[in-house]
Amino acid sequence: MSDILSLLQCLLPQINATTMRQLNQIIMAMLAMDGRVTMQGISRWTGTGGSYRTMLRFFHTVIPWATLFWLFFRKHLFRANEVYLLAGYEVVVSKSGKKTYGLDRFFSSLVSKPISGLSFFTLSLVSVEQRHSFPIQIEQVIKSDVEKSSPVPTSEVKPKHKRKRGRPKGSKNKNKTQVVLTSELVRIQEMINSLFKLLGDFIPLTYLVLDGHFGNNNALQMARRVNLHIISKLRYDSALYIPYQNPDPNSRSRRKYGEKIDYCNISDEYLCKSTIEEDIKTDIYQATLLHKEFAQALNVVILVKTNLKTNTRSHVILFSSDLELSFEKIIDYYKLRFQIEFNFRDAKQFWGLEDFMNLSQTAVTNAANLAFFLVNLSHYLLADFRQHNPGSGIIDLKAYYRGFRYVREMLKMLPEIPEPILLTQIFAKLTSLGRIHNVSTGVEPS
Repeated sequence: MSDILSLLQCLLPQINATTMRQLNQIIMAMLAMDGRVTMQGISRWTGTGGSYRTMLRFFHTVIPWATLFWLFFRKHLFRANEVYLLAGYEVVVSKSGKKTYGLDRFFSSLVSKPISGLSFFTLSLVSVEQRHSFPIQIEQVIKSDVEKSSPVPTSEVKPKHKRKRGRPKGSKNKNKTQVVLTSELVRIQEMINSLFKLLGDFIPLTYLVLDGHFGNNNALQMARRVNLHIISKLRYDSALYIPYQNPDPNSRSRRKYGEKIDYCNISDEYLCKSTIEEDIKTDIYQATLLHKEFAQALNVVILVKTNLKTNTRSHVILFSSDLELSFEKIIDYYKLRFQIEFNFRDAKQFWGLEDFMNLSQTAVTNAANLAFFLVNLSHYLLADFRQHNPGSGIIDLKAYYRGFRYVREMLKMLPEIPEPILLTQIFAKLTSLGRIHNVSTGVEPS
């Protein structure tokens, strides 16, 4: 079994020995405990070394979590010669009461409606080779006064008086690269800049992968300001145009937009790949297209699925600001964004992101960051655990640590330590209790 304290030694330049010892006790308790992960629950599983007052001291200590995430990742999780993407996504946690810091109404995709709770925006490093996401920076979303007073984005607010057709007299062309970022995009930009200060030149990052909420010019300009190319998704009804090609090279034309893309009849010259699987035909198109709301041309990939039995069609539009990126990588990189969802699932289900009942700003920040820190730590522990227990998951890992805790407490009560053979059998028996997968074969028992 990995020694947790030795794994945390890389954090010592940023936290003192007392906080290190408290963090070690809390992690050991969270790995072994069942039930809700709250301060009271953790204190009950830490034994005599961690009282509830100790938990209060830890959760009210200001901790540089962003630095800790980076130090742990660089020491234990980073692999050289791998390609990493930077992915961002927002997780909403339901909370009741009225006094929790940052409590507001946020839209939850799980229930498809706004709920009362807390919101955290997460930046993750996604390994293309490992197909796994590593949370690297978490920041709580606090709505500004503008966001609270205007629940509908300003771009969607319809004017009271309908403007006349045509261009208003005296209007000038606007530079679409000089946009005013929303408070949400400013928050993300600041997070990325602070992350780059930690990373330096250690990991070269080229792409920022965001969901369809950020499929707009403002998000693209934010990404370019931090020297990243965005990969995201456009609305299904986005108006895209083929760049105008002047048929007469001798005549000068200022026309910019050519024909509008018809998603039901896309030209075969843009077809890159076509496959049929279980009566579903998938056509993949790629082209450099223009959008009147964007400041630059877009590298667009359109996936069209057709049911050969019913002839029903649907399509998805992905895009990137990197015009040289192949359609395979755009699709693959956007798929990898979903790996961050597994981080959210584990943080909520196993590490207390949905359970904590802290109220103050510092305590809420520590609880949320601790949950995501355990996501990275458990990934490292599982990689070692699966060498002897193939197919094991977090439930198996927690059962193992719980059994180890039972054995350790039992040995304290014995007058003499059992023989090594008997002790090995005790460890093997108790650490297998509650496991999903068989210890020897790595498959679920029948």
